[in-house]
Amino acid sequence: MAEQEVQEAAPTEETVETEPTMEDTSVKEPEVNEGEAPMRSLDFILDLPLKVSVELGRTRMLVNDLLQLAQGSIIELEKMAGDPLEILVNEKLVARGEVVSVNDKFGIRVTDIISPTERIEQLG
Repeated sequence: MAEQEVQEAAPTEETVETEPTMEDTSVKEPEVNEGEAPMRSLDFILDLPLKVSVELGRTRMLVNDLLQLAQGSIIELEKMAGDPLEILVNEKLVARGEVVSVNDKFGIRVTDIISPTERIEQLG
């Protein structure tokens, strides 16, 4: 009889434990209009700073020649005068251009954009 009272006093609701399903834990993609998708996905990288440099030319020197440099010394470069200059972004060639003057400062006019194929070849 005591057992009956304990059983009657116990809650009658059953607790059922369930394991989470894949649907419960998966991440759902936000709904986006077709025209907005490409722009929204690029927004977060548009403000990243990039190092842009223009290479005038290169040369090799002996340490002795380097130590002999003085004010007024001329260093001869491998690139010919009038050749297009290389425009580098994060030290990777992306374009070529020519020197221009902009408000008493140097500038560069882009004359050639490196093709995606050429850029990929640079990586290898």
